[in-house]
Order: sequence, then C-alpha cells, then structure tokens
Amino acid sequence: MQQANIPELKRIAAAARKLLIETVHYAKAGHVGGPLSAMDMLVALYFHIMNIRPDDPRWEERDRFVLSKGHSALALYSVMAKRGYLPEEELKTFDRIDSRLQGHPDMNVLPGLDMSTGSLGQGISAAVGMALGAKLQGRTFTTYCMVGDGEVQEGQVWEAADVAVRYGLDNLIVLMDYNKLQQFGWAGEGTARLAPIADPEKKWQAFGWNVLAIDGHDFQQIIDACAAAKAHRGTPTVIVAHTVKGKGVSFMENEYLWHSRIPTDAELALALEQLSTGGNDR
Repeated sequence: MQQANIPELKRIAAAARKLLIETVHYAKAGHVGGPLSAMDMLVALYFHIMNIRPDDPRWEERDRFVLSKGHSALALYSVMAKRGYLPEEELKTFDRIDSRLQGHPDMNVLPGLDMSTGSLGQGISAAVGMALGAKLQGRTFTTYCMVGDGEVQEGQVWEAADVAVRYGLDNLIVLMDYNKLQQFGWAGEGTARLAPIADPEKKWQAFGWNVLAIDGHDFQQIIDACAAAKAHRGTPTVIVAHTVKGKGVSFMENEYLWHSRIPTDAELALALEQLSTGGNDR
C-alpha cells in the first residue's frame, strides 16, 4: 500500500462532513451523529485502502464494502460523491421519493453499492457471504464491512461472526464504529435504550476473531490496522474503532440529540465555519 497523504485525507473528510451537514439541512431529513463518527474511516477506505474503480463500479476484482449500519448512508453518499461515483449536486435529491439516494443504501439504483442495507444486523451477514463466495471461487478481493456499536446488540451479528470464523474468512475485515452513544442517550440515564457492549474487544475475541483497537479518527491508525488485517491469516479481523459521535462539530460531539436532528440556519453556519477552519480537529 502506497504512502498515505494524511493532510489530503483530512481535507477530504472535512469537505465530506460539510457536504453531509448541508444535505441534511437542505433535505430536512437524515442522520448526523453516526455518519460524522464514521466519516474518517469511510474516507480512508475509499481514498486509500480499497482497490476500486469509480469509473467501473461493477469491476469484478474490486474490493467490496457493506455499510451494515445503513442509517449512516449519507456519510457513504458524501464520500462516494467526493470519490466520483455520483455528482455532488445529486446530494440535494437525498430522501426524495424518486432519488437514487434513499435514507438507506439501495444497490438496485446506485452503482457502486455492493449491498442494500438498513435493517440493522443484516449487512454483516451479506459481507460474510461475499467473503465466503470469494474463497470458494479463488478470488482475491477483500470484503470490508462497517457495523455500529448499537447494531452489534442484534443477535444476527453474532451468528454471522460465528460463521465467519468457522470458514476461516481472513478476507473479511469488519470496522466497528464504537462511538458509545446511541439514539436516546447514555447508559444509566433512565432512557429507554440498551447499553453498548462494555468490552467489545473481548466479545469479538471470544468468537474467535482477530481483534485490533484504534482511534477511528486517526487516519494512520485506520490505514495501518487495515494493512495488518489484510496480512492476517486464518480468521476474520474486526477493527474496534473508538470514535466520537458528531465528530468535527463541537456542539454535535457526544450529544445524542444530534443522532438525527436537522440543523437550523445558524447551526449550519457555525458547523460549516468549524469544518472550514479545522477548529475542532484533533
């Protein structure tokens, strides 16, 4: 893998975050917090890690990507637009009835998507199938899958995790967006929600996975972890990426109300200012 241009990846991530927030404001729909926490990993995948051809989205030897946390679709669309899969202007059609850009990814209408997702827990099962199919056919592509920390409360995730180990799917890399904050607040606040997994690294290890833990906003760590995962043999790898929900905008960070809130004109202006100046960049 060639040397990464980290400043350029940071620039692209900031631009994609701005596009995402502008789209939510314009469409008056969409999620914010989770897509922002996933953004750096998506940029690293699409602009450095994955072997893909935006001008030939059905290229058979491409690496596959499944966004199992499908409610973060707008982050994926923003990155795909920056990468050249679709015009940035098309983001203004987000969530319209006739748009290719629905609230959850639809592979039947948007070239470049490898799986339709949205029902939490199901995407990783599809990724397991892709990786298994590649093994059986002697194909060399890698399948990447992003799951959310809330999503991994679904039993289907662990059924898929068990199958992946059974078949030795070392061509499968799962990135877990571990922002530790779900739709209705923190654990213990008396809200109607389930607590995130206290120690996901141990749970994945218990299922037999190779486990790596990183800062999910550090591009070098993301890239190095994916390289180590590709080099690992015998078992699938999960990268537990510690992230911040709402990353990049100070008043959205670690605030569950921004799970799917629509920014006002003033909030949009402030968010864009922060993303333009990098004032909230670690």
